[in-house]
Amino acid sequence: MPHPIHDDDDWDKAEGWGDDGLGEEEATEPCPYCRRLIPEDTPRCPYCEMYISQEDAPPVRKPWWIILGALACLAVVYFWIVR
Repeated sequence: MPHPIHDDDDWDKAEGWGDDGLGEEEATEPCPYCRRLIPEDTPRCPYCEMYISQEDAPPVRKPWWIILGALACLAVVYFWIVR
């Protein structure tokens, strides 16, 4: 008489053996930066923590030297006109 566990081909799937945690119903795509598979609808890669699209990325601050350079140029133009 065969053992009942070995007769059931779907036993491993029913118990979750070999499941990678993503599930078959969830679509995945590779991250454009680290190339690991991530869920399609995620705004940020859980591995490299980079934002997938520019719309989701936080605004980037201007470097201090660009602001300082713009102020210096405005000061030069102001003193050139006033003189």
